[in-house]
Amino acid sequence: MEYKIVSGMPEQKILENILQLHHSIFKVKEKSGIESKPNLLFALAIKNGKVAGYKIGYELYKRKFYSWLGGVDPDCRNQGIGSKLMEVQHQYLREHGYRIVQTITKNKWRNMLILNLKHGYDIIGTYTDYLGELKIILEKRLEEDIK
Repeated sequence: MEYKIVSGMPEQKILENILQLHHSIFKVKEKSGIESKPNLLFALAIKNGKVAGYKIGYELYKRKFYSWLGGVDPDCRNQGIGSKLMEVQHQYLREHGYRIVQTITKNKWRNMLILNLKHGYDIIGTYTDYLGELKIILEKRLEEDIK
């Protein structure tokens, strides 16, 4: 497995692969304005030339980053790929001056919620979205994670 960071938009073939995987996991086709996000960052797990996992995020504020979208191919789960992607993303963020990373998840995505908690995120709040679904807001202070 190869792990890499892409700052900005990845090449078209990789982006299409990410979007296919995203759709297969979440049943969502649109890119949700991905091109307009500031300081867009992709953490990728590549296996045999294909995206096996991804984390996409962008800058919220000068030192605060939002980890927005992510997933792992169902055929590649339970191999530590999600954890490794998070570690790669957080290392890059620390090296580039970010102090806080935030994410939002749903209770139904239990594996993601548990992964975030295991990696030092704290639940800082909740809200109900326009569909009536509960969203859980998590944050992690990156400087506390330096080894």
